[in-house]
Amino acid sequence: VIVVGPSLSLHRCGLPREIAIELFQTFVIRGLIRQHLASNIGVAKSKIREKEPIVWEILQEVLQGHPVLLNRAPTLHRLGIQAFQPFLVEGRAICLHPLVCKG
Repeated sequence: VIVVGPSLSLHRCGLPREIAIELFQTFVIRGLIRQHLASNIGVAKSKIREKEPIVWEILQEVLQGHPVLLNRAPTLHRLGIQAFQPFLVEGRAICLHPLVCKG
């Protein structure tokens, strides 16, 4: 579900935490291991599953360098796909600026 976020800038989108952790799980696991917060992949996955606060901090760092691509089906031409800089929001809906959405 997509909802309006009038306070957003045109290049940003609000990405629900649950969706973001699924999309960027491998990057978060790598961050946990590199920062010596998890000794292996299994420990890192358990920290993610338990939703420890450090997981959200690492996810914030990961989101800074990874834009997301959003489209509205059916995508019939390349302008139907747009890139956005994500940030975490509560809830289960993706937030977009009203001028980005047609209709």
